Amino acid sequence: MHGFIWWIIVGLLAGFITGKLMRGKGFGFFVDILVGIAGALVGGFIMRKLGFIGEGGLIYTIGIAVVGAVILTALFLLIAGTRD
Repeated sequence: MHGFIWWIIVGLLAGFITGKLMRGKGFGFFVDILVGIAGALVGGFIMRKLGFIGEGGLIYTIGIAVVGAVILTALFLLIAGTRD
């Protein structure tokens, strides 16, 4: 159960940060959280493929989740078109 709560917290933070980094081009509070959680998974996968460790502290985990969430948000915006 703690692992699930951890992913929610990391997803919340990563989604919020990604929304700010992408200058309001997020998808709303709840979808940004889901993109943050998915971003954590994508970011972790990419980092492992690049040879970095898959685990780290809170800041490392949030940073990786934000990188993954930014990548996912950018891909979604490319596919769906820019939102105005």
